[in-house]
Amino acid sequence: MPEIFVRLDRCVGCRSCEMACATEHSAGKSLISAASEHPRPRKRLYVEMAEGTKLPMVCRHCEDAPCASVCRTGAMTQDPETHIVTRDAEKCIGCWMCAMVCPYGVVGRTAEGRVALKCDRCPDLDVPACVAACPTHTLVFMEAEDFSELLRVDAAARLARGYRSRA
Repeated sequence: MPEIFVRLDRCVGCRSCEMACATEHSAGKSLISAASEHPRPRKRLYVEMAEGTKLPMVCRHCEDAPCASVCRTGAMTQDPETHIVTRDAEKCIGCWMCAMVCPYGVVGRTAEGRVALKCDRCPDLDVPACVAACPTHTLVFMEAEDFSELLRVDAAARLARGYRSRA
């Protein structure tokens, strides 16, 4: 099952991922129409500055998701096969237990009420909107093994460049 991975060295903080996320979750699915919708569409990931580095923070859909485990109404549920955590707005009572236990701080709230809001990994798309919009390929959507290989190849290339520059 593909996951969203973050290439930590690539984010420039453009927030294209945030805009694409909000637009995908808007009624009109268009940036132009989303800007005038009420309530305004909300993003489900956050680009944060941490120790001089910009980092996209997105739901990891943890294997044993604490947000789903603590949800007393069953609003947050986790698919046993894909591990994708979804939320049912009708069941959410806004107790914020999910937000309190999320280790990444990526559970937000809707603008119109006390309902939790989080990444649903864009179930109607082949590639999540945030990933497709990222101009620097900071966000990638792939299998864990493929991501590890990508990192190894990048690391090997950096090592080779360093070795050649000393020779």
